[in-house]
Amino acid sequence: MKRNEELSKLTSVQEWDFIVIGGGASGLGSALDAASRGFKTLLLESHDFAKATSSRSTKLVHGGVRYLAQGDVGLVKEALKERGLLAQNAAHVVKNQSFIIPNYTWWGGIYYKIGLSVYDFLAGKLSLGKTKYISKAKTIEKLPTIEQHNLASGVVYQDGQFDDARLAINLSQTLIEKGGSAVNYMKVTGLLKNDSGKINGVKAEDQFSNQQYELRTKAVINATGVFTNDILNMNNPKHGKFVVPSQGIHLVLDKSFLKSDDAIMIPKTSDGRVLFVVPWHDRALVGTTDTLLESPNFEPHALESEINFVLNTARQYLAKKPTREDVKSMFAGLRPLAAPKEGGKNTKEVSRSHKVITSDTGLVSIIGGKWTTYRKMAQDTVDKAVEILHLNGGPSQTENMSIHGNIKAELVDRTSHLYVYGSDIPAIKALQNSDPQYSKKIHPDHAFTIAEAVWAIRHEMAETIEDILARRVRLLFLDARAAIDSAHTIAQLIAKEKGYSQEWANDQEKEFIELAQGYLLTPYSPKTITHN
Repeated sequence: MKRNEELSKLTSVQEWDFIVIGGGASGLGSALDAASRGFKTLLLESHDFAKATSSRSTKLVHGGVRYLAQGDVGLVKEALKERGLLAQNAAHVVKNQSFIIPNYTWWGGIYYKIGLSVYDFLAGKLSLGKTKYISKAKTIEKLPTIEQHNLASGVVYQDGQFDDARLAINLSQTLIEKGGSAVNYMKVTGLLKNDSGKINGVKAEDQFSNQQYELRTKAVINATGVFTNDILNMNNPKHGKFVVPSQGIHLVLDKSFLKSDDAIMIPKTSDGRVLFVVPWHDRALVGTTDTLLESPNFEPHALESEINFVLNTARQYLAKKPTREDVKSMFAGLRPLAAPKEGGKNTKEVSRSHKVITSDTGLVSIIGGKWTTYRKMAQDTVDKAVEILHLNGGPSQTENMSIHGNIKAELVDRTSHLYVYGSDIPAIKALQNSDPQYSKKIHPDHAFTIAEAVWAIRHEMAETIEDILARRVRLLFLDARAAIDSAHTIAQLIAKEKGYSQEWANDQEKEFIELAQGYLLTPYSPKTITHN
């Protein structure tokens, strides 16, 4: 996956079958679906793959327990099927995760045991395991850091857990392997139309060189998530609002706050939301919130009210009470929700299922949805484009398609942090052994090595410090201070690998540190790391 090779295709291909705008879950899924059917497919992303929503999830591959409580059986059933398929097709990044609901009333255990047994039943043969009722003593044994006062029992159920940005990179690799093309930092600036007013291409601008492109295509898919309205606006300034952004935030704490391989699911918080405490890359991830926003942003920031809500709720359920000083990293993401009917403001009124909408000009837009159902969303989107544009192509090929990196679940060694690379692990280990510098850690407190950064530059289209530390290795999301301390090392590495100037490296470092400060509750100055 090399950007210059992908760029060269932009001028060598006269006309594409599909151009997909957006390099998040729905865009990558749609492009892969189209390419797998034999269509000449190009994906364009204005920033980095999964820069926005798709790297900022709760890291769950799930049917949605709360949607079952709301009676949306169809959505849950579809998501549970997709959860099972994803666990088969990307076993290296998706795993079976035990969740425990701690009950503080005598009837809670019975209520959730019955409800979650329905959840298991809906999963059918793709079920990840049966729900179990456990005693207070067993709950404490499994969750030693749970608040024990008034604890009555626990209910254990199985769901999926994954690394979202790593899966996005694997999807882009799979897309290219299937004959498709993908370019990051390529912003679509306009839509091209023929004399009949039908879309027949896009205008795009390389965000590094400022070079302009006019690219011809038979079909354009708008898969820009919370930025869907922007592309719709290019198509028709009077389109109305189809997507509303809802913000969710996560706080990352030290593993000492969980001390368990089991996750905690808090089904009903003070304002009716669900809250999770999930073990993720040797940290405890706590979230999420659900706040409707007026307009989207590529780098959203947590609101003070959201931070307080997450901390206060976590304190009610954890024996070790987290404070602001305990937050290692804090990140916010925006969900692209299908807009409610006029006057609807509550996020509970907004659809979580996806919708494919078409315009008179031939533009096909995918809105709503979630990571778990990305493949089905993509299939529905490409099916609709094929139908309305009368394209010749077979059915979707993705249901049982192995995603780049996939290995058998029983061969995944989760004791090594390299497990997310799956079948690429031998190549990364060979890289570590090829140069003594490469086997050194990026930061002394974390397992990530220089080799992984080199791999990201050479094989995963990482162009900036942020690409590497936020989405190829997840250091920014796990420990923002450590990421800030590592910025200098990574800037020098990229400059050396790509032949960039020292001035470029200095600017990159400054830019990244400024961005990373937004992941902390208090400002932090970088410390010097020596790699002796």
